Amino acid sequence: MKMYSIEIEEKIWQLLQQNAEPFVDTPNSVLKRLLFAKGETKEEVAPLYSIPAVSVEGLPKSLSQILEVVYEMEVNGCTRTQATNRVAKKRGTAPQTITDKYCRQLGKRAHEIDELLTEPEFNSFKDLLTSKFAVHRGIIEMYFDSMLSDADDANYTVPEIQDTELALE
Repeated sequence: MKMYSIEIEEKIWQLLQQNAEPFVDTPNSVLKRLLFAKGETKEEVAPLYSIPAVSVEGLPKSLSQILEVVYEMEVNGCTRTQATNRVAKKRGTAPQTITDKYCRQLGKRAHEIDELLTEPEFNSFKDLLTSKFAVHRGIIEMYFDSMLSDADDANYTVPEIQDTELALE
């Protein structure tokens, strides 16, 4: 892909830095996320559900943290960056530590993870996780099934009741 050099104002540079994950994002990946994100905002998203801690004996911490980030994104509608920050805060660690789990340890860059997480059922991302954590395939599948069910519940709207349906006789 052909690359171009551009000059940007200090204010724009600061905006890029605010939205970047250090050592993960490039100016290009930040711009893509900001310009082409579907309805995402920078504002912090109020959680619909609290992050379920993934605490299964023998489950690697990295897998637990990855699953928690995905949950935040799917169920609470957070961006990847927001989800990473929330999981880091909950666990009392730096966001970069969480980012390391789903980037370096999975052998992917942030924009590649974003692409995998755009699939409705996360099939490619699940495949990536099960290839890295094959011993925990059952837990991964169970977690995604449960999470997608929670997301369906969070997005469920009560159908309107028609007046004719209220007739008791």
